[in-house]
Order: sequence, then C-alpha cells, then structure tokens
Amino acid sequence: MSWIKKKLIHFIKKLTNEQQGDNKIAISEKQEILATETPVALVYNDISHTVMMCSPRDLEDFAMGFSLSEGIIDKPSDIYGIDIEDACNGIEARIELATRCFVALKDHRRTLTGRTGCGICGAEQIQQVYKNVKKLDRTLTFRVAQLDDCLQQLQVAQELGKQTGSTHAAAFFSMEGKLLAIREDVGRHVALDKLLGWHAKASKPQGFIVVTSRASYEMVQKTVSAGIEMLVAISASTDLAVEMAEQYNLTLIGFARPGRATVYSGRERLAIDD
Repeated sequence: MSWIKKKLIHFIKKLTNEQQGDNKIAISEKQEILATETPVALVYNDISHTVMMCSPRDLEDFAMGFSLSEGIIDKPSDIYGIDIEDACNGIEARIELATRCFVALKDHRRTLTGRTGCGICGAEQIQQVYKNVKKLDRTLTFRVAQLDDCLQQLQVAQELGKQTGSTHAAAFFSMEGKLLAIREDVGRHVALDKLLGWHAKASKPQGFIVVTSRASYEMVQKTVSAGIEMLVAISASTDLAVEMAEQYNLTLIGFARPGRATVYSGRERLAIDD
C-alpha cells in the first residue's frame, strides 16, 4: 500500500488590488499530495490486540516498538516473527509471540474485562497509567551547541512531512549529533514506536531522540522504557511529562528551535560551551 496519495483539490486564492484591480476570489485546481492513513491491526498469536491508525510504512518497526514500549515483550527475541499482510479495509501486523509473553498479555486483557467508569479511577487503574519502568542512569553528556545542527538534519530528512505537511517525525541522533534514523507517521506516538522498534533491532545504540511534537507523558514513558536518557521536543511539554521525566531521571527539552530551547529536567547531562 502506498504511503502517499495524489488528489485533485480546489485551491482558493484572494487576488489583491495589484493583481486584479479589485478584491476577488479565484478558485483553481491543483494536485496535492496527502499522507495515507490506514487501520493497522496488531495481532498476537492469531488474537487481535488493538487497531491503530498509521501511515503504512515501517510497520515491522512499529510492531516491535509498540510491543516493547507497551511492555508486551521484554526484548526483541520475545518476538519470533512479524508478517505484514493486507486485510479487509486495512493491514494486519501478525506477530508470533513467545508463550510466556502471550500468557501475560492474555492475563492483562482479562483484568481489564468488565471495568466501568472513567478507566483510571482507583489505585489499580492508576498503575496502568504509570508503567513499571526503571530509572535511567546518568551516563551521557550532550553539547548543547550541537542541537541547532541536529534540528537542521531533522528538517532535511523529513521526506513525508515535506511532501504532505501532515505527519510527525521521531529521529535518533548519536551523542555527537549525527542523525542515525528517522521514522514518520500521521501519529506522533506511532512515529516514536517505529523509531523505538528500529532502535531495538539496531542493538540499542547510545544517543537521544528528537520529536516534532509536544512531549506528553506517553512520549516520556516510551523513551524511558527503551533506556534512552534524553528526549527533545519541538513543542512544549505537559506537567505530567515533566514530573515523570524528573522521576525517571530523563533529560527533557522542549521548544527546541534554532538558537534556543527549554530544559525541563536533567540539566546535568548538558554541556554548555563558553
């Protein structure tokens, strides 16, 4: 399935006095490239677990990253195989899971059956929001002066974003500021899961993540669950994301722009040049 579509649309433009003599509206037609958005079902050992709306590329990375960040597996070797297949009105990612992980997944699904209310009321449900992830060690240092170049590399590498203007990107950089991988999707969480899938399959190189979205608590949790010590966001952070970043020892940066950034937590990993 293609990850872009071309569509004929109507383009509206207001003509100025200089162009037309008086103000008028002109309507013309043009070809526009749109990002494809399709349902992707994650099927574990022939049982459908969830359906996500995704861009239909890098779906093996997505299946791996989602399984890791959601705690369905502990390590890549817990997945024996991933098959991407066309299905009715969408795509199926069919994942062959280790028996131990599949039993745990079924038990988890069983505990959710029959719940009513808002879904996060009470101590048991709150623990579903705060996943059990380890605090990060402080082993890395990043020179802040390199951030502008990282942002430039990210902008150049956003192939799908430049064509459509409707996708998010998650990129992984070495601590020296070299772009190692980028994944794009219509959903920011999916883009990050795709990147984390690549990261796991690449034997978890050291580095940090830059995302073209806000930094929500889910983005923080997913980053920490992969053992990655720094997350940089183009937009702002939420209060819960900052609390979690402090709790897990994550360096969290927001409003990353050329020449500026906001450090929410983990200042000790940043080296400021004189």
